[in-house]
Amino acid sequence: MKVEALIIQVSSAQPEELRKFYKDVVELEVDEQVGGFKLGTGHMTIDAHSEITGPTKEPARVLINFFVSDIDAEQSRLAGKGVTFIRDQGREFWGAVISTFADPDGNYCQLIEFRPEEATAEG
Repeated sequence: MKVEALIIQVSSAQPEELRKFYKDVVELEVDEQVGGFKLGTGHMTIDAHSEITGPTKEPARVLINFFVSDIDAEQSRLAGKGVTFIRDQGREFWGAVISTFADPDGNYCQLIEFRPEEATAEG
């Protein structure tokens, strides 16, 4: 398969609230052409779905990973807007520093800064 584009759709019982969170709190770049947000070379859209009610029941099933160049700055900015972090700059053997927070639907989002110089032989 040759994939031409990647758009992740997050379904919600409260799509307007979720869109507002990602636009105003997370400050993702809005892309009117796809009706969602630009994430590097991919996109994320948020929409209602007839089979979705309430918060997510398995928040770790799909992780929304935001690779950033300065996790300290991004985490501080989000915390200043009231975002609570579930994981605070945990270290992974492959050189990642990861902080996790939940969106208003309970989906887990992760800030990830890749620091290859900190990778170890574990794994």
